[in-house]
Amino acid sequence: MKGKLVTLEGIDGSGKTTIMEYLEQNPIYSDIIFTREPTKDWIGQAVIRAIHSDVDPLAELLLFTADHAEHIRNTIIPAVQAGRVIISDRYSDSRIAYQSSTLKDRFDDPVEWIKQLHRGWSVVPDLTLLLDIDPEIAVSRCNSRDAQTKFEKVDFLSQVRNVFLQLAEENPQRFVIIDASQGLEKVKKEVDKAINGLG
Repeated sequence: MKGKLVTLEGIDGSGKTTIMEYLEQNPIYSDIIFTREPTKDWIGQAVIRAIHSDVDPLAELLLFTADHAEHIRNTIIPAVQAGRVIISDRYSDSRIAYQSSTLKDRFDDPVEWIKQLHRGWSVVPDLTLLLDIDPEIAVSRCNSRDAQTKFEKVDFLSQVRNVFLQLAEENPQRFVIIDASQGLEKVKKEVDKAINGLG
């Protein structure tokens, strides 16, 4: 039986980390494989260093994409071929949303350019859960963290959010938009419902 790929997306401060922790600690999901991008491999660590530095945005995109390619080969494809359900905290949609926003002055249509970069080899998710939240609320959540990144600004996250919503509108068959500003228990219920509805 073919496995399923589920991705969890959203801007910084949308609550993805909290939801991933809930899923990983929930015994009903004990058979699910959990993963993330950037990965913990050496390319993923290079990506994390880039996020916290002033690296060229195009170089940053290509680092993210290299990490994605290794993630697919080493983790995603083996899990899906083994008939497993795998949930990834961030995936290619994050790259399209975030890096298109950093490259908006470099390309006429950065969203399409990044889509083309992934076309033909990236594995398309069966289900994408988009935790949607007002960027001002998200940034206020981020401000309570010890470590922040260059991405955690209202104007920037507004651009990123708009791209996420555009992707959801273009791919309604795989996106489920969840209001991440509501209470955590309600968010958990909507996440559970979407995952349990996988065919």
